[in-house]
Amino acid sequence: MSQADSIPLLPQPLRIFLQPLPLFPLRFALSRVVARMAVERPAIFRRLGSHADKVYLIDAVDLPFVFRLRPVAARPSIDLCRRSAAEPWDARIAGPLAALLGMIHGSFDGDALFFSRDIVVEGDTEAVLALRNALDDAEIDLLSEAAGLLGRPGGVFERAGRGVLSEASRLTGVSLVRGEP
Repeated sequence: MSQADSIPLLPQPLRIFLQPLPLFPLRFALSRVVARMAVERPAIFRRLGSHADKVYLIDAVDLPFVFRLRPVAARPSIDLCRRSAAEPWDARIAGPLAALLGMIHGSFDGDALFFSRDIVVEGDTEAVLALRNALDDAEIDLLSEAAGLLGRPGGVFERAGRGVLSEASRLTGVSLVRGEP
């Protein structure tokens, strides 16, 4: 069953707007989230076993950049780079941002996305399966993870953000928080 009709792409004007923006602020924020997860949720990284030292290229095809994840438990890293400057990788997962967020937030099944060709996997498929299983078990909510960086005020940020992002999820069909579309 193809979910392609139900998986929205970022609108072209938004893609054009994102193209020239500097990557450093997003890179910094994502690095902090991944570092915090290594401390707060070490089971995610342990679950990867020998695949933790692999480089995963997460390619949201409707964004002007890609994510390079290296989930080494002792010091995981995530980097953003322009698609044209993507360095070597062991495994690549590509698809619309909405599909990738949906897999993280549990609203899309990774196997169904793969078999319907809504996402493409290249390179070390065993490593991709290990990553997918680790993320599925972790039941990650990116808003909660980001709010956790703020300490005590993060709860207020999360409650406010959840209302806004839940409504945005409903309107766009993009799973911006866990448990939405």
